[in-house]
Amino acid sequence: MFQFPTEKAAPVQIINCEQNSEEWLKARMGIPTASQFSTVLAKGEGKTRRTYMLKIAGEIITGQPMEGFSNEHTERGHELEPEARDLYAFQTGTQLERVGFIRNGRAGCSPDSLIGKDGGAEIKTKFPHLLIDVILKDECPPEHKAQVQGTLWLTKRAWWDVVIYWPGIPLFVKRVYRDETYIQRIATEVDRFNAELDEVVAQIRRRGDAVAA
Repeated sequence: MFQFPTEKAAPVQIINCEQNSEEWLKARMGIPTASQFSTVLAKGEGKTRRTYMLKIAGEIITGQPMEGFSNEHTERGHELEPEARDLYAFQTGTQLERVGFIRNGRAGCSPDSLIGKDGGAEIKTKFPHLLIDVILKDECPPEHKAQVQGTLWLTKRAWWDVVIYWPGIPLFVKRVYRDETYIQRIATEVDRFNAELDEVVAQIRRRGDAVAA
């Protein structure tokens, strides 16, 4: 059975820019990103996975970034992230390095912070009742696993702190280490996704060439 090659030898490229800026949108254009790895991992030909692939294909063909997704939840997260970062840094005594985007081969991620040479942090917000539930369970919420493990893969780092915040609720911090089996699954599925993406782009370009002829 054919095995998609992984891109272990790809260099890690750090792009320093403001997240959500035009430069950031262009840096991540045309490749799957860690925040959508759960979509990439979706079984079968799920509608969400296909839609995501077609959007990236559109970026490659037009040379323009797709519109960024935003809703009330993401806007609130952007507003509260600086508070959460400052509180985490204060409580842990950690120095945080801000970066815009990290690219590794044909995939990338937007870390909320890098920590030293081995770690980083992903900052989330949750409504009080959801955060209380996370605190009581005392484990990284499963919905963040693909993003966090994918970020560990792309950054080639050993651990990542999942930080979840809401004003007035104790800060939740859980350190996550590399799960090599899961990371290999991500790498394989990202390669599969990119192979399918290439075929979609090729089909559309062939049609364009035929029309032009």
